[in-house]
Order: sequence, then structure tokens, then C-alpha cells
Amino acid sequence: MERILKKNNIFIFLIIFIFLISCADKIEFTKFKSVQDASWQAHNNVSFEFDIVDTITAKNLFIHIRNNSAYRFSNLYVITALYFPNGNKVVDTLQYEMADATGTYLGRGFTEIKENKLFYKEEKVFPANGKYMLNIRHAMRKSGEVATIPFLEGVQDVGFSIEKIE
Repeated sequence: MERILKKNNIFIFLIIFIFLISCADKIEFTKFKSVQDASWQAHNNVSFEFDIVDTITAKNLFIHIRNNSAYRFSNLYVITALYFPNGNKVVDTLQYEMADATGTYLGRGFTEIKENKLFYKEEKVFPANGKYMLNIRHAMRKSGEVATIPFLEGVQDVGFSIEKIE
């Protein structure tokens, strides 16, 4: 009986190990930056620098947001600026759903902290190799107001990842 349990434990370990390796192969770049006091200041860019070597294969790019229960909105507006090695830049304004119609936060997590993995660019082929930089800042406003909310409460971390397409 003990011998069977030992074989089962080895088998389960191998399955988990293979799963972890296969997931890690997909991720080319991932990084998170904490937001001071879980309060994202307006016009405060969260920046990520990354190197691109492969200019042939398409990749998916994601923005990750970790929020807690202090986040009071059902959506999130961000402005991104992607800087290319040659000095060109592409600016996008993006909107993401952060909660469903009942007010329940979307994303993954078992505690009050939820992580949202949000598409930034789908099937992106980088035109040149070299160092790129992505700036992300929030553009949230209260309904009917022009000014950006000075401190967006409840955002704990902002992340960015690049993944191979399978």
C-alpha cells in the first residue's frame, strides 16, 4: 500500500511540474509595480522597459491590475504610450470592465484582492528589435466632471506581460 502511495505522489508531482513548465514557456516578459498606498496618482505613469529580439512571431500583450475593495468603479480607463527603439510612439486610450452589473469585481482572487488580466494588444508583431518602453496611467473621472480623479483608490499593483501565442 505504501509503495502505491509513493508512486501516486511521484505521478502527481510530475503532472504539476509539467504543467508549470508549459505555462512558463508561454510568458516572455512579466513585471508588476506596486502603487504607493494602493492609491494611483493621476498623471503618474507606471513604466515598463523590455527588450524585443523576435520581430517575426506575433505576441499577446496584457495589462494586469490588482485592485482591492476600496476600488469604487465598475470600469477603468487608462492611457498607454508605447515607445519604440527608433523614438516613435503609439498612444491608446483603453477602457476595461472591472465589475459586473451586480457590482461584483471581475478577475481572479480568493480574498478582497482581485487580479485582472486585460488585453492590451492582440497578436502584436514588433517591427524592430531593441528596447521598448510602455507607460500606463489612469484616466478616471467622476461622471459629468472633466478633471481626472487625483488619487484612484484601491489599485494596488499594475503589471505588464508579453505572451507567446499558441
